[in-house]
Amino acid sequence: MKFIALKNPGGVDQLELQAMATPQPNDDEVLIRVYAAGINRPDILQRQGIYPPPADASPFLGLEVAGDIIACGANVKRWKVGDKVCALVNGGGYAEYAVAPADQCLSIPQYFSYVQAAALPETFFTVWHNLFQRAQLKAGESLLIHGGSSGIGTTAIQLARAFGVQVFATAGSAEKCAAISSLGATAINYHKQDFVAVVKEQTQGQGVNVILDMVGGDYIQHNFSAAAKDGRIVNIAFLKGSKVQVDFMPLMFKRLTLTGSTLRAQSAQAKAVIAHELEENVWPLLNNKTIAPVIDSVFPLEQVAAAHTRMESSLHIGKIVLTLGESSSSRSGDP
Repeated sequence: MKFIALKNPGGVDQLELQAMATPQPNDDEVLIRVYAAGINRPDILQRQGIYPPPADASPFLGLEVAGDIIACGANVKRWKVGDKVCALVNGGGYAEYAVAPADQCLSIPQYFSYVQAAALPETFFTVWHNLFQRAQLKAGESLLIHGGSSGIGTTAIQLARAFGVQVFATAGSAEKCAAISSLGATAINYHKQDFVAVVKEQTQGQGVNVILDMVGGDYIQHNFSAAAKDGRIVNIAFLKGSKVQVDFMPLMFKRLTLTGSTLRAQSAQAKAVIAHELEENVWPLLNNKTIAPVIDSVFPLEQVAAAHTRMESSLHIGKIVLTLGESSSSRSGDP
């Protein structure tokens, strides 16, 4: 099969289309013929050599795919050959075929293309775990998202709005703020506005109940100011750095909860629980078109370097997806 190899840690020039033997599923896995694969920030970090995969994971790039199941392990009961699924994979998604734990597969939502389906697993698993499991976000609360135009951000806005949450989101351009607003959030252009002042004004001085932060750096201190009493702050990345001087006194005075997580290092059991909760609570919203992934751009597998360059530019709004094969653009419900 064709796949994308990383010759050495470094720039996009280290990505190369190569051939290797098609992997085979173990007893608890399925083998997927991949028609689309999502690009995610952890892929960029892994390529650069600063986010190595867990020891028990595939060393190859790619964390989410969509396609057709072509083989099932001995213990797999739910899925069968021919099922159309999207899946969170433990690496190896930039390939014509990928193995996935059966419990990390979800049916492609009705009317979704493979491209749309490939944009779901990594972001929806991440957002659900951090906002609804860790932060316990609930209807009637308020949420501030940093990086609101990213794949994570656009997903978080839609899910929070669908569950009755008031949403604020930061971005750095008029175009990105317009995209955020179209999804139902109050957009804050961080080049022109102080997000602390905006959320305080819009919440009658109370601040927001939950903050989802992938920026870090000096935002960490500002988040303490923007948070309401008993607020919950979740860090999922540190694009502006993880080492800063912070005054933690507001943490005590406001009784704040500061937490964070990465998805890839979590156990198979934890990921299976997330998949189950997504299927129960979120997949109906996808099937009835209440929410849908925002797709920024689509590249064929051979142009993976351009896809990575697009993500590193930070100009994208929503998800970047790779396509593989003639069926990549067909809709999941088509014959």
